[in-house]
Amino acid sequence: MIKLAYCDISNLDLSKAYGLLPENRKNKVDYFRFLKDKKLSSGAYLLLNKLLHDEKISGPVFKKGKYGKVYISNYENIYFNMSHSGKFVACTISDKEVGVDIELIDDEIDLNIAKHYFYNSEYENILNAKNPKDEFFKYWVLKESYMKYTGLGFNLDLDSFEIIMNNEIKLKNDKDNINFDLFEIENYKLAVCSKYSVREPIEYKVNEIYD
Repeated sequence: MIKLAYCDISNLDLSKAYGLLPENRKNKVDYFRFLKDKKLSSGAYLLLNKLLHDEKISGPVFKKGKYGKVYISNYENIYFNMSHSGKFVACTISDKEVGVDIELIDDEIDLNIAKHYFYNSEYENILNAKNPKDEFFKYWVLKESYMKYTGLGFNLDLDSFEIIMNNEIKLKNDKDNINFDLFEIENYKLAVCSKYSVREPIEYKVNEIYD
């Protein structure tokens, strides 16, 4: 089982959303200085809560793993991951480990990031692409989704593994049969890494995640 969803939180009513958050999430929202970040943090949690509620999962207890990835401790075989960028929040839940990343395509991106931090073949593919910046963000979300899938995050070096993009997207020398799915939403890239294939992400309107 896997579900992948996203939501545009531009019009999120922060006061309404804030009242629906548990205390620990309120504390996290309070930490942020800017309204945009408060809305993203609130919206990401409400989208997760929507997906969990649809699976009849209530009262989740959240804990952090060794490298900071948050998990639900009071349910077996329920995994989740969240991401946000620009105006979108994204979330995925599954009965197996999962990672997700969404990124706004930034036209000002310095491609030297790929030169210094990506696998050499990935950097060459970016340079040779018709749209190098678009190709960069494909690799970026795919690589970060895998890093989050492993639970290591940025403790796993970006150049320590290679993403192969041909007719399908694979991890080179993969022995675990990991699956990647890549989507384009407006001027954003969205990627999910899991044991499953995702046909299409679910789009929720902001009023739907208040429930």
